[in-house]
Amino acid sequence: MNSLSRRQFLTRTTAATAGLWLAAPQFLRAQGSISANDKLNIGVIGVNGQGGFSIGQLKDISNIVALCDVDESRMAPVAKQFPAAKTYRDFRRLIDQKDLDAIVVATPDHTHAVAAVAALKSGRHLYCEKPLARTVSETRIITETARQTKRVTQIGTQIHAEKNYRRVVELIRSGAIGEVSEVHVWVGGGYGGKVRPTTFPPVPLHLDWDLWLGPVQKQPYHPDWTHFNWRHWWHFGGGTLADFGCHFMDLPFWALDLHHPTSIEAEGPPVHPESTPTSLIVRYQFPARVKEGTKWSPLKLTWYHGGKYPTELITPDQHKKWGNGVMFVGSKGQLISDYGRHVLLPEKDFEGFVKPQPFIQDSIGHHREWIEAIKTGGTTTCRFDYSGPLTETALLGNVAYRVGKKLEWDFASMKATNCPEADEFIQHQYRRGWKI
Repeated sequence: MNSLSRRQFLTRTTAATAGLWLAAPQFLRAQGSISANDKLNIGVIGVNGQGGFSIGQLKDISNIVALCDVDESRMAPVAKQFPAAKTYRDFRRLIDQKDLDAIVVATPDHTHAVAAVAALKSGRHLYCEKPLARTVSETRIITETARQTKRVTQIGTQIHAEKNYRRVVELIRSGAIGEVSEVHVWVGGGYGGKVRPTTFPPVPLHLDWDLWLGPVQKQPYHPDWTHFNWRHWWHFGGGTLADFGCHFMDLPFWALDLHHPTSIEAEGPPVHPESTPTSLIVRYQFPARVKEGTKWSPLKLTWYHGGKYPTELITPDQHKKWGNGVMFVGSKGQLISDYGRHVLLPEKDFEGFVKPQPFIQDSIGHHREWIEAIKTGGTTTCRFDYSGPLTETALLGNVAYRVGKKLEWDFASMKATNCPEADEFIQHQYRRGWKI
């Protein structure tokens, strides 16, 4: 996926992060001094939820030496598991810890960028949960900072490491369903549809609310805005599309070598200024691509969530079977996949079909892949030059929905050329004292 043309293209977008560079190499153990048998020293920012999942994946193959969380009630049980680890409330103090080789960022979306960029600029390798950030501009800065600092990166799309996605990519790339002209991606659930609270309780003693807010504009504390609940609100995240888009659109991005759309339009319920939509349809247009000397035609990709799905292509009974799914529409048939299974359609047309011999090596594990790449100077399958454009694509669906217009997208300039008002939702705006 890291083709020469892509590297050249990304090089031309450095203006967005001019001046970023490796700030503190003295923090790292001497480059080249980590052997294959050494364990890396890892710091984790956000230690519960997905952070807890990452700790579970890393604890046997690395040293968990630093933990950071703004909520002491969530920190305490994790800290007991790692009594030698230093603990922090402020991620900036964790980054100051000099013995760290790499950092995991598993905070809510609105603090991904400030923590991720600080980690990269300190010289640490980085694993960041998806989506990379809350806004397109933050995502672009993270991507460019990773490129400039040459750190080993991985986004938290762990489904990418499973065998099913690999077998689907092999089928698509080997031409099992012919040339693909459309992709439809649907997810059953839906965050959002909330109403702003009208009464606000005191901040719990175990929570540092100011640090939880981080760079976004101040809001009074309310439990409806914390932990898992933050996904319902624009102030902190991007709803269902931001949460699941990077997982399910990862498959067509990988299989079809997608990078950035040229237009995006969306439809859904009336836009709420604070809460994300419970249902949404987004139509993306991708340009023609050249892959290994073969030209691939322009592609349409449609996203659905909240009970929406491609009714012209699958029946209600099929939808019950595939509550979440990705459908590739090709000149010779279709392929439907979810996280763990896939099928070629119409099934009668593929009776006796012999699948290609696997040619994509099975993963050693999403987190282990990152660790081994750091040790060997290698790379990962979901490094930020791949997952940055994937994240931006998901977030642009929300932008199109919020402005209520079809966007003509210029990736290089990071502009909706026909819709200057979209900048309000593309660019991040931080409160005083915060920057990246």
